[in-house]
Amino acid sequence: MKALVLFSGGLDSSVCLGLAVKKYGADEVLALSIYYGQKHKKELEASEKIASFYGVKRITLDLGEIFRGADCSLLEGSAADIPHEEYSDQLAKTNGAPVSTYVPFRNGLFLSSAASVAIGNGCEVIYYGAHADDATGSAYPDTSVEFNKAIADAIYVGSGKALRVVAPFIGRSKADVVAAGLEIGVPFAMTWSCYEGHEKACGVCGTCRDRKRAFQENGLADPIAYENGKD
Repeated sequence: MKALVLFSGGLDSSVCLGLAVKKYGADEVLALSIYYGQKHKKELEASEKIASFYGVKRITLDLGEIFRGADCSLLEGSAADIPHEEYSDQLAKTNGAPVSTYVPFRNGLFLSSAASVAIGNGCEVIYYGAHADDATGSAYPDTSVEFNKAIADAIYVGSGKALRVVAPFIGRSKADVVAAGLEIGVPFAMTWSCYEGHEKACGVCGTCRDRKRAFQENGLADPIAYENGKD
């Protein structure tokens, strides 16, 4: 194996998977999907379908117990509702602290776990889909350029300089992610981003709003179905 992709089944990680397959070939790519107690288990179903679409090996990891004590609205154990508003509005209420859907140090844990899996499978690189929009205003601080550099350096050193972390969109927008995916034919209709675990995407949580806007900025409608029937 050449590359491990931290793969949720969402839009960003699906583009990363497509990029890795294009560069290395499906036989040299391993997709790692992680359950962490999220309400939106549909993303795991999406990851299985998309991995099959690309013909890559997919493995799963259960880290749900680690977040059991976290009061994060994204997790099954929380009674808090998932906010149905823009991230800018959410940040105005938190006074700049991470939003309620921030899972404590999730990317740090995911990347550390991915590093162990990658080294064990002979991979040389980890791809993950952090982008600039998620880091804006410290909504998700573990998607920032600063965080990425720190953990990438740690993984490189800790692997004996054998494993690199690649975040191709770390300084770019979600619209840029969509544009890159369109260029290589990523099956966006198969992806799942919504934080609600409904049959269709809610269209009003922060990630749905960002996703729809990213397609609009590319002059397109999002190909997935929304509960309100609008793109």
